[in-house]
Amino acid sequence: MKRRTKIVVLGSALLLTAGAATAATASDAPRQREAAALTGTAKLYRSAGDDITFSFDAHLAAEDKADPSKATGTFAFSHYLNGEGARAEVKVDCLLTGGEVAVVSGVVTDSDLPGAKGKRVGVTVHDLGRHDRLGYSWASTGSPVDTKELPKCVSSAPFEKVRKGTGDFTVVPWQPEL
Repeated sequence: MKRRTKIVVLGSALLLTAGAATAATASDAPRQREAAALTGTAKLYRSAGDDITFSFDAHLAAEDKADPSKATGTFAFSHYLNGEGARAEVKVDCLLTGGEVAVVSGVVTDSDLPGAKGKRVGVTVHDLGRHDRLGYSWASTGSPVDTKELPKCVSSAPFEKVRKGTGDFTVVPWQPEL
């Protein structure tokens, strides 16, 4: 009988310990979902072998849900072929998402492309898992430098395919109150 009592007491002690640990973590407040986001990196597919990379870390906080121009973060892109090309870093100034599609814009803060610094650029991403697609505001002009006064959150359709095995963009859909 004593043996049985010891087992019950031991079992109760374990339950109390586990309960205490659960109670401590249960008091942590649940994290609120951000209003929208675009994250990830991928390389574009080009048959000529161009090395084109886009990386995103753009977010719209839950409290800014009604104003996509309050988005924060950065994105970067680069395009090289045969050792020549350019790269740019961009400060996000707008993020709109809908379902699996995101449009992000921002102002170039650093670049080795002459004339790009200070220009607004926009990019569209279609998050299709391993087959993501991408478009950019300078698709019809050929260069971000040649784009004249682009408004916030403007880009082209996602016409480019990402290179197989590199598509890891993630879009968190915006759900505005309408």
